[in-house]
Amino acid sequence: MKDQSVRRLLRRATRLNGRPLLQTRPGPPLTFTRAASHRETRPPSPLVATPGSRHNAHMNTMVKWIGGATAAVVLAAGGAVLVSDRMADSQTEASPAIEDAIPVDPAALTNEKVADDDAKPAASATPKADERFVVKRILDIPGPIKYGQYFWDDKDVPDGPLVMTVDLDARVLSVFKGGYEIGAAAVLLGTDDYPTPLGTFPIMSKERHNVSEKYGNAPMPWTMRLTSDGVAIHGGSNVENGYASHGCIAGPDEFVSKIFAIAKPGDKVIITRGETMTKGDSII
Repeated sequence: MKDQSVRRLLRRATRLNGRPLLQTRPGPPLTFTRAASHRETRPPSPLVATPGSRHNAHMNTMVKWIGGATAAVVLAAGGAVLVSDRMADSQTEASPAIEDAIPVDPAALTNEKVADDDAKPAASATPKADERFVVKRILDIPGPIKYGQYFWDDKDVPDGPLVMTVDLDARVLSVFKGGYEIGAAAVLLGTDDYPTPLGTFPIMSKERHNVSEKYGNAPMPWTMRLTSDGVAIHGGSNVENGYASHGCIAGPDEFVSKIFAIAKPGDKVIITRGETMTKGDSII
């Protein structure tokens, strides 16, 4: 009866923290063996009895003297010491450094950095002006242009885009074709109450015969409309000193008719105040 109680206590003591510590085997009731470790390569702990050892012999004598129940408690304590010893051993094992755990090839890093540097776009230089809109020639006009007067010279000028400039201070309209000035004339402009707007205006439409519905059907032949509210380049006006327009740009009929013949919708008219250009400057 006493031996059976000891076996039951020993079976209860063979597990601690869910891990087997001791196990019984057939034979005399008070003979014990050390449980197999989960790491077979480690040597037996000196705190646990092994068959034939001096510690085991003393343990057997102690168990016989103390009694079965007390021996089970002592063995459980011994198992706890074993587990504690294993945990301490595992905690003292040095963790590998991050460099050892993940080896890094310095050459690879160098190559990658070089590749990144090569991938960076070069600093962009100032974009070159479109040669079609660079001033290549200024008409040689002696002195200021008088009202009613115009100049035109498109002989031997290569084909190119048409651009017109209007200076509100000089009251002059200039015509450029591919960067060559081919025409210039004094023009009538708007007043303070009806100013000629500043800015860049593409030609919206062309009308060979046009009249102003807003101003008593006044004739506006060779109309090249610039804005939706009626500002346009046109003829049909007396271009004389002391006259003005309601915001339009009115020039001599012969001059405006020459522009009308070569201009097309989309060609730009640039209206500025007091700005000048010379050869090599960009018009737009």
